[in-house]
Amino acid sequence: MRISVRRLVEFLLRRGDLQTGSVGASRTLDGIRAHQQVQKAAGRRLSGKGAGGPDASDGGGHAASTYLPEVTLSYLYQEGGFDLELKGRADGIMQNEAGVCVDEIKSTTLELDRIEETYNALHWAQAQCYAFMYAIQQGLDEIGVQLTYVQLDTGDTKLFRKHFRLNELSDFVSSLIRDYLAWALRLHGWREERDASIGRLKFPFDIYRPGQRELVIAVYKTAKEGKKLFAQAPTGIGKTMATLFPALKALAEGESQTIFYLTAKTITRTVAEKALTDLKRRGLALKTLTLTAKGKTCLLPDKNCDPETCSSARGYYDRLRLAMQDMFSEESWTRFVIETYARKHNLCPFEFSLDMANWADLIICDYNYAFNPRVFLRRLFLEGGEYTFLVDEAHNLVDRAREMFSAELSQEPWRHLKWLAKGFPRLGKGIAEVNRALAKEKKRIETLKPESGAGQTQPGVQKTQPTAREIGLGLWNARASGITGWNKAEKTRPANLLKALRKFVQAAEGFLRQKAEHTPWQEEFIELYFQALGFLRTAEGYDDHYVTCWESGPADLKVKLFCLDPSCRMKEALARAKATVLFSATLSPMTYFMKVLGGEADSYKLRLDSPFPPENRLLLIDNHISTLYSRRATTYHQVAERIAAAVSGTTGNYLVFFPSYEYLRAVCQEMAGCQSMTEVVCQVPGMGEAEREDFLALFTPERKETLVGFVLMGGIFGEGIDLVGERLSGAVIVGVGLPQICRERELIRSYYQENFGRGFEFAYMYPGFNKVLQAAGRVIRTETDRGIVLLIDERFGRLTYRRLFPREWSKVDYVTDTRELEQAVRGFWK
Repeated sequence: MRISVRRLVEFLLRRGDLQTGSVGASRTLDGIRAHQQVQKAAGRRLSGKGAGGPDASDGGGHAASTYLPEVTLSYLYQEGGFDLELKGRADGIMQNEAGVCVDEIKSTTLELDRIEETYNALHWAQAQCYAFMYAIQQGLDEIGVQLTYVQLDTGDTKLFRKHFRLNELSDFVSSLIRDYLAWALRLHGWREERDASIGRLKFPFDIYRPGQRELVIAVYKTAKEGKKLFAQAPTGIGKTMATLFPALKALAEGESQTIFYLTAKTITRTVAEKALTDLKRRGLALKTLTLTAKGKTCLLPDKNCDPETCSSARGYYDRLRLAMQDMFSEESWTRFVIETYARKHNLCPFEFSLDMANWADLIICDYNYAFNPRVFLRRLFLEGGEYTFLVDEAHNLVDRAREMFSAELSQEPWRHLKWLAKGFPRLGKGIAEVNRALAKEKKRIETLKPESGAGQTQPGVQKTQPTAREIGLGLWNARASGITGWNKAEKTRPANLLKALRKFVQAAEGFLRQKAEHTPWQEEFIELYFQALGFLRTAEGYDDHYVTCWESGPADLKVKLFCLDPSCRMKEALARAKATVLFSATLSPMTYFMKVLGGEADSYKLRLDSPFPPENRLLLIDNHISTLYSRRATTYHQVAERIAAAVSGTTGNYLVFFPSYEYLRAVCQEMAGCQSMTEVVCQVPGMGEAEREDFLALFTPERKETLVGFVLMGGIFGEGIDLVGERLSGAVIVGVGLPQICRERELIRSYYQENFGRGFEFAYMYPGFNKVLQAAGRVIRTETDRGIVLLIDERFGRLTYRRLFPREWSKVDYVTDTRELEQAVRGFWK
């Protein structure tokens, strides 16, 4: 068994209230930088390179000699055949003629005069553990312990030092370990039971589906070797089980300490939970945790996390240990189970679930918890560990990654907050700094004009595309292009705005520390505080993969640090795991996904064929209709006729996918006169979960009349739905799925054109065709399903698109008119 010093100390000694989003908790990079500055300064002093005077000592009046930063330590505790390894890393080890001292550095946003020696018992406990481990390692009889507090905003430091004999430290550490031992033995017993159950576990199906065994082997090899695997596994292979089963086998063999099953949507989380439930029925013993968003689990209607208001936050850590030990008797830590035990012990359900993540074997959660720099699980990943990431529906990660690594601010809320906070001078001054910076930027953006020639059309490039020179010089004026969205794009950070945001954060943290009375505008203030922190954190990673976008309106200014290419940030995020498997039915073209999602030259690649009989699907292409935006109005009647012909072969249920609601509604009106025995239902904007389920419930087998559902391509019905058997007889896909032309897309296109010569493909073609593949994948869900897929667009006949067709699309029939289409579908159903 292993445990870190930090986790041991927090598990045993942490007490008091829950301070969700506590002051300074989100300033990780600032803290790391402060640590490094203190270490460098101490190293210079102790090597005799300081400036002399008081700073030339080690803080205790001793002449300095050496300072060792970031010293890795470990200690093995043995009792009755049980081994517990305590591990950690001391911030610094100081040595001089007076002896050795362990330096534990803590960054803080508090004024240093408010910090006394007894400020935080956990800090002393952590430092004493490091001192004991180093003294044992070096054979020392006594050792010093120093706490160095560094103020994040000023860089000032305050030191506290104590001296301990080895027997004192030994007694202290032994008491901690003995207190922890009962829990450690429980964990050890559980893991032996878990590993034994996994060892006995057989693959839950009598035979592997075609391609499933290859995926199982590839995932196991990836987990063992600590690599990345990009796997395209078509629907029907059984991806969920084929990734979970080998990952569990590797877990039992010690190749991973925790498995993360990462998803983009609730439906895929449910599928993973079901697969694990099936394995547990077959004898699997596993502690599984499903993380649910805070807003969905909060027990208070107003979601106020202040301990003075929320009893679940007040005294949270006083009750946490007992609650964890209580819930550990359960194996499936679902949302319902988490909320049940949270109510029993009066704990915040969301924070309770995060604390239980320390002890889970497998965690099912959204991409955010592993990748998003604002909210990823720092309590696990910053400490390091051997994790396995299983990234389901990885095609969704491209846009999600850009979103996670970007940040946006709007001027209007800051103006409103300035008016609300008039009675708080220091905070108001910080808010005013941000408003002034935004006002100056608005004036600058509105007066900035393109140079002569900027925005001119280049050979083979549409006029809407900004050139690299235009972006680099901040001269691209998107208004002239006629595209809605951001006005201007620049390749520089907004330095003045960032400076103002830092001042606001300092003022905001001072305001929060005062614990003033709850103000009516508290939620607005907190939201802008975290927006500012997120914006500053994103700016820390700003490089050539980013642009700064501005949108100036009559009464508002918006600014966005837009991540054009998330590949480098994704590589950093994926490094939190030992092994990563990214899988999807539509990970094509794979070179595109590997490039954007941080793949490397030695990453494994796997492409599997569809396991379903090809004769069960009829693939038709009508490439005589152009769905280009400029021509759509002339195609409504033609498309309606093709849909009527496509559904004429047999009575059943069909989905028709459109590139826009406008196109959908226009063709729906045309359909009224095309088919008397057809019922048409349409997706509408803003459908909630209940409306979505009601819509899908209409698709029942053995219908007496044909049902045609008009839906948006790439929308809520474009993926993640299973209409098995006669619940779906076919799909008609209108258009090639290109994303809507907008300034962000054009910026992406410009970036990839300049750097890789594939601008249109990366910005439009590949993301669009992925929507087509997902829509087509709704039709055949099992080996007994039969159905038709009709693609309507003249571009499907072009070589550039045919090269993207998956191998199972090798047999395709082209139709030229309604008559040929009717003959083809009737022949198929006969």
